[in-house]
Amino acid sequence: MFELVAEDLHAVMDEVRRRTFALVAHLDDERLNAPLNPIMSPLSWDLGHMAAYEDLWLNHRVGGRALLREDLAALYDAFETPRAVRGDLQFLRGEELLEYMAAVRERALEAPVGDGELHELVIRHELQHTETMLQAMVLAGIEPPSFHGPATVGGSGLEMIEVPEGPFSLGAGPDGFAYDNERPRHTADTSRFTIGRTPVTNASWQAFIDAGGYADEAFWSAPGWAWRVEHGITGHPGGPDDAPVIHVSHYEAEAFARAHDARLPTEVEWEKAAPQLEGVGAVWEWTSSPFTGYPGFTAHPYREYSEVFFGDRYRVLRGGSVATHPRVASAHFRNWDLPERRQLFAGVRIAR
Repeated sequence: MFELVAEDLHAVMDEVRRRTFALVAHLDDERLNAPLNPIMSPLSWDLGHMAAYEDLWLNHRVGGRALLREDLAALYDAFETPRAVRGDLQFLRGEELLEYMAAVRERALEAPVGDGELHELVIRHELQHTETMLQAMVLAGIEPPSFHGPATVGGSGLEMIEVPEGPFSLGAGPDGFAYDNERPRHTADTSRFTIGRTPVTNASWQAFIDAGGYADEAFWSAPGWAWRVEHGITGHPGGPDDAPVIHVSHYEAEAFARAHDARLPTEVEWEKAAPQLEGVGAVWEWTSSPFTGYPGFTAHPYREYSEVFFGDRYRVLRGGSVATHPRVASAHFRNWDLPERRQLFAGVRIAR
């Protein structure tokens, strides 16, 4: 059984790494090493960070071996080196980077697998970083030729379905892999509500712009309006009329909902309604919920994955996106970010 599990996980690790390299195969060293945006990491930093994370968890903490490059520990620690300074650092580049990634992987294939939880953590960490890398590439206009936006949906985002009141069990159960913020599974009550059958489309968003939605302060929260004014936000670049709108901030999503006498769903409402909804997984969907721990939350395997972000600053997103690998996306996966962020592959589904 151990050999079968190890073989399967190692095959997935190899597949994911090939996918990662394919994602940046069209870029030269200059594009890989340069900061593409002030709020994003250089792509080469992300690649080195993936390997350092793998070395820490599989080789050091599982395998009991010294880090391959102790001198890189702080450089690739996301908390020690925030995004704003990563472009100025002497992170690994070119052949040195590729050699480090290969050497870490060679050792990782020798690490004991056990129940496979930490191998799965490393796999999903890389998959999540490739979505972040895609965000950076889209901001710079250098995304892979094979990458396209979300598929079309059969609605405008304004058609609603009803969800009855009553209790609902949400979160991940005790079996299988899940992040600490997805547990424990617990029961919550909702009142009756309605929710968009599909995410809001570009056509509906353009109608919001044409009706003066970005000029009417009444639709915006106070911080949202201040953000809009400070950054001169007057609209959205749009896309195919019948595809979900993408790259909208929480502030914009909230304003759109208010303009339609609606609101954003809570994450409990979103998870309860998800099995009935069209377009789940096309775009991340902002909720009104702040990112906090579920009742009985326990940090695992380290506080910095979730707990340090708890509080009122971050808002939860649900559902996954066209850039999210299916291994990561699930009905109970919780993404989170600051309400002003637009680089995410995020849209909106309204509720009442």
